[in-house]
Amino acid sequence: MGTLYLVATPIGNLEDITLRALRVLGEVSLVAAEDTRTARRLLAHYGISTPVTSYFEGNWWQKTGHILRQLEEGDVALISEAGMPGLSDPGYELVRAVLEHGFPVTVVPGPTALVTALVLSGLPTDRFVYLGFLPRRGSQRRALLKEVAGVRWTLVAFEAPHRLLESLADVEAVLGDRPIAVCRELTKMFEEVWRGTVSGARAHFAAQEPRGEFTLVIGGASGEERWDEARVRAALEERLRAGMSPARAAREVAALSGWPRREVYGFTAEGTDLVAQDSSCATR
Repeated sequence: MGTLYLVATPIGNLEDITLRALRVLGEVSLVAAEDTRTARRLLAHYGISTPVTSYFEGNWWQKTGHILRQLEEGDVALISEAGMPGLSDPGYELVRAVLEHGFPVTVVPGPTALVTALVLSGLPTDRFVYLGFLPRRGSQRRALLKEVAGVRWTLVAFEAPHRLLESLADVEAVLGDRPIAVCRELTKMFEEVWRGTVSGARAHFAAQEPRGEFTLVIGGASGEERWDEARVRAALEERLRAGMSPARAAREVAALSGWPRREVYGFTAEGTDLVAQDSSCATR
């Protein structure tokens, strides 16, 4: 009876692979890979000639039976395009099937963008919530963010470069202008970790075209309780009466209250009308 090995592979730098991973990849009878081209480059770099088969989101239901048959005769290694297989890829489905058929499963630990970005971020690491890849559709993405808006733990998510600005806009609108670390091309030549606020990240990547794969590390909700609507409106009206611009007033109240800036700004029209009415009465 063969064993399924979940083997972590480099997320960028080819030197980030363990001796055990190299031994296992050379000894198994088959390597199932999310991206066969990436897998063959890695194996060739270390002189490993193990046969490779594809196993990815588009064919996992077809390839599972093939891998189970291979396990009847020998060991199989599963690798993702980069990092730890089973995180945000169909490796989870294969592990379930292998366990259900009575084959042993073990992990060869190693690199993962999730933990690498988390410890680089400068944000709290004692507790965190992993969101995986953010949904592609804006409505689904905002719905997910609303679900975790009150979570006080650090949030970690993956995002593609062409959706980065849209996702940052949704993060600011739903979660507020929180601290964030935007990590890209980790362990590679052009590694970058941008640290600041969500609004600052939006400005930075609007001016500099996003390239590479991104990991977002977002500060958790404030330890203070979220204000109720009456308190938000009162604080907003106070600032508008003092002559503060609606945009600045909304930004300050959002930062203090735990409300998304966009929702607070929606109240400014009503607040501006009240201020205008008071001014009109005072001149009569």
